Amino acid sequence: MKKLMNTPAAYVDEMLEGLTAANPSLVLDGESGRVIRRSCGAARGKVGIASGGGSGHLPLFAGYVGEGLLTTCAVGNVFEGPNAGSCIDAIKLADGGAGVLLLYGNYGGDRMNFDMAAEMAEIDGIETRTVLGTDDIASAAPEDSAKRRGVAGIVYAYKIAGAKAEEGAGLDAVADIAARAVAATRTIGVALAPCQVPGSDKPTFTLADDEIEMGMGIHGEPGIWRDKLKSADAIAGEMVERILAEKPAGSSRRVSVLVNGLGATPLADRKRIPQLLDRVFTLFPRLRERRRQSAGTLSGGERQMLALGRALMSDPILLLLDEPSLGLAPTVVESLYETLGALRRDGLTLLLAEQSVELALEIADRGYVIQTGRSVLQGPAAELAANEEVRRAYLGLAG
Repeated sequence: MKKLMNTPAAYVDEMLEGLTAANPSLVLDGESGRVIRRSCGAARGKVGIASGGGSGHLPLFAGYVGEGLLTTCAVGNVFEGPNAGSCIDAIKLADGGAGVLLLYGNYGGDRMNFDMAAEMAEIDGIETRTVLGTDDIASAAPEDSAKRRGVAGIVYAYKIAGAKAEEGAGLDAVADIAARAVAATRTIGVALAPCQVPGSDKPTFTLADDEIEMGMGIHGEPGIWRDKLKSADAIAGEMVERILAEKPAGSSRRVSVLVNGLGATPLADRKRIPQLLDRVFTLFPRLRERRRQSAGTLSGGERQMLALGRALMSDPILLLLDEPSLGLAPTVVESLYETLGALRRDGLTLLLAEQSVELALEIADRGYVIQTGRSVLQGPAAELAANEEVRRAYLGLAG
């Protein structure tokens, strides 16, 4: 298995140097030299969130350091948890005076070193709480869910806990919402081929060219079964079936879906991304001009363009829009509806809830008038636009 690197011994440190050089919002810090933190430092008076894990899983774990996410991340060698020194550094650098949540995957080495670091931090007056990612349903039975590994599902806990901390919530509240996010997350993976750790003379496990393993862990931990290759539909169907069989009690029918390539996303999929991005920039030229700016510096109209652009990056077959013109300047609204009309002509189905009735009816095929939660009028858009009641009540026109 070929790898392009200088030396295995320098692989992780050079990777971290490159990560911080390419991302000015990140800094490599700590006495250990193995902690990634926000360049702006910990926010004073707010709960910090520290995570950590072995290298080889990017963007996990260090790739999620940023505003509204992680404050710091301790980094270990490839497939090795961070040492106690880097865990201590991560906690201290995440402390803004309101305590630190330790949020990381459920792996023995990580637990041991973070637990040790938390005890030392407490001596230094830093209050901590710990929440472990345990989303991998293939790694233990439901009754032993506390023994399960944490994999890609921890990203949800990062985002949800990070948002809560950003609001200024206390340590217990941030830890509680992180725990609830973990409890509501289920993941499962499949393996098609092994990987090889830098410096090793053989892969971490063996898997024949015509074999697949359901439920294998991210380091090659044994899964549920190994068999001959099956169709994509069969594998995806079994994965979904297994996940839904463990639906959290009291959950709704709404789900958020995360698809993680585990470092092996097909090249064809990656090539599609620039094509989708070019489409978004063609529809919204202003976003191309603003692409180096943070979202917080954009105008209301530009943020609406960004929201639509992000939705279009998933190449949807149906786009749901709720009041897209709300609060926007008339010129921006007009431009927005020109774009929506173009998307409709390109074959994208739009479901639009809108109070700008005249503009909506101009691009719609069919319309519904909703009053107090009930449909009181419906029909082809052209007929509704000519309807006297609609013209008088919603378009401000008569006769």
